[in-house]
Amino acid sequence: MHHYEKIAAAIAYIHAHHTEQPSLDEIAAAVHLSPYHFQRLFTEWAGVSPKKFLQYISLQHAKGLLAKDHTVEQATFETGLSGTSRLHDMFVNLEAMTPGEYRNGGEALTIRYHFMDTAFGPMLAAATEKGICSIAFADDRTAALEDLRRQWPQAKFLEEVSPFISSVKAYFEEMEQDTAKAKNEKAIRLHVKATPFQLKVWEALLKVPAGQVATYARIAEQISHPKAARAVGTAVGDNPVAFLIPCHRVIKSTGIFGGYHWGPVRKTAILGWESARNQPLVLTAAEE
Repeated sequence: MHHYEKIAAAIAYIHAHHTEQPSLDEIAAAVHLSPYHFQRLFTEWAGVSPKKFLQYISLQHAKGLLAKDHTVEQATFETGLSGTSRLHDMFVNLEAMTPGEYRNGGEALTIRYHFMDTAFGPMLAAATEKGICSIAFADDRTAALEDLRRQWPQAKFLEEVSPFISSVKAYFEEMEQDTAKAKNEKAIRLHVKATPFQLKVWEALLKVPAGQVATYARIAEQISHPKAARAVGTAVGDNPVAFLIPCHRVIKSTGIFGGYHWGPVRKTAILGWESARNQPLVLTAAEE
């Protein structure tokens, strides 16, 4: 059990009361848990205490990451493969569909889909015969499935686990247990609708390691379109594959996390979780 609902409620409360700097007791009360149970639940989920997690989602920490004068590619090679999310990023194979593959609303496509539970809430994963075509957070299963069907109105849908979906399920399970380095050696294949520009942006996102962040301007520079930061933002927002293409790692140049298709609370949760597992703190703080 991932307890994401309680974690999200706690982060939402922290955001709403950040000027008051709520105590552990106050946050725990807001999510209807004792301080002891909240601390234990949160630490089990994040790998660090709530107090330390707050440092990882602070503006100061984000600014510290952005202040590192590294290109996306330099950051990738310098961090190496020591973390599960970093390893995963090296094993994603991104392929764009041909116009014929998604012409007429996907009439010739068979799309298999499956709901799964993850550390960041329920997800809906869908795959064609060539790879994963969509991953979306699915707090409302009916709405998530309806949205998928709207994207492919003529496709045939089957609720079953394909080999591509199995690889995604295994990745999320291994990621949480930090065993992906040992097991996740086969590429996760993505098969998505994309313009050439979108494909360049999404490929650049795959080079941003877990625990690191990039700005829209930096991604634009990385794909040799330095004046296209706004267009990059649009392409980031159009990303059809949640988490595996890490659009959550793009933030504003001010250090503010900014918007996210699945909400600012979830973006904050993911960025904090990744930083806690993959990055030393940028700011100095007393250990608990």
